[in-house]
Amino acid sequence: MTTCIFCRIAAREIPSEKVGENDGAFAFLDIKPLTKGHVLVIPKQHAERFADMPRDSALAVMELAQEMVVRQSRRLGAPGVTIAVNDGRAAGQEVMHVHVHLVPRAEGDGHGPIHHLFQEHAKLKDGELGEIRAKLTGK
Repeated sequence: MTTCIFCRIAAREIPSEKVGENDGAFAFLDIKPLTKGHVLVIPKQHAERFADMPRDSALAVMELAQEMVVRQSRRLGAPGVTIAVNDGRAAGQEVMHVHVHLVPRAEGDGHGPIHHLFQEHAKLKDGELGEIRAKLTGK
């Protein structure tokens, strides 16, 4: 038996409020929701980091996440949804199993955009955008 809580939830060894599932992913309500209807979507196959997921797991997670966002909009009346992945401890990941947060949002809810997570924006030197692009593209 694995000790990963999300693996155990996906295997139904630990109860959860399941809201969706496909061959490679499982969706359930967060027990510490940021808003009503906050859903977590996880790959059934354990992967600690986003880049660790096999392509088929990543596709299954994103397909189920999209389905859940549609449901949050249509069935919960959410006019918006924040979709977030905290990838790695430095990014705030607390459970070391990939999970996508789907947080229903409303106009004027006071939470703001993801940019509110940071006090200041990165200060870039002249030409630094091009240097970063070159590193990311390998060109």
